[in-house]
Amino acid sequence: MTNYTILVNGRSYDVTVQKKKTPADTFVSTGKTTAPSPAAQPALSVGGEGEKVTAPMPGKIIEIHVCLGERVKKGQALLIMEAMKMHNPILAAKDGTISKLFVKVNDSVQSGQPLLSIGT
Repeated sequence: MTNYTILVNGRSYDVTVQKKKTPADTFVSTGKTTAPSPAAQPALSVGGEGEKVTAPMPGKIIEIHVCLGERVKKGQALLIMEAMKMHNPILAAKDGTISKLFVKVNDSVQSGQPLLSIGT
């Protein structure tokens, strides 16, 4: 057995790893794999297209802090996404106006899926 101390989000965990007597199953990727595209959702919109804010990881939208047409500042929390039992704020990368909303509370989203757009 081998002991490790792992630091995750500032918390320390002691872990013991035991070597298996039989070889572990291995997976070898022989090519590019892609996830299926998410189903198209109707988007609420105002004005032009704007810059899309996308999901950084798969998760669930649990709060939306902005409305269509609302002015936002860089660094402002736009929505809260739950992923791996953690609440992750999605922040505005620039000043602008919310021009489209692609999601609503309780929607499940995939990594890279558009959440909203910020126009000028």
